[in-house]
Amino acid sequence: MHLDKATGIGADALIFLAGRPELLEACLAQSGLAASDLLARAQEPELLGFVLDFLLQSDTWVRDFATAAGLPPEAVARARATLEGDIPNWT
Repeated sequence: MHLDKATGIGADALIFLAGRPELLEACLAQSGLAASDLLARAQEPELLGFVLDFLLQSDTWVRDFATAAGLPPEAVARARATLEGDIPNWT
């Protein structure tokens, strides 16, 4: 998968989370970021990788996102692998 496609999937995942307040709050709590920080860093591959890692914690979340984005569920993991990088410590 090309980096541009993976970045797009990560951005779509962030939009998906923004439409689900309970998931967004859980993601923010895990990251230690404020919502304004999340918005400011929305184009960073490391942050988008974290967002995909967050979704990958639950098969249900992955399926729901993939369905909403019109993707096969395995594309989420492929995008995460393309973005690479370790999970940063946001705190």
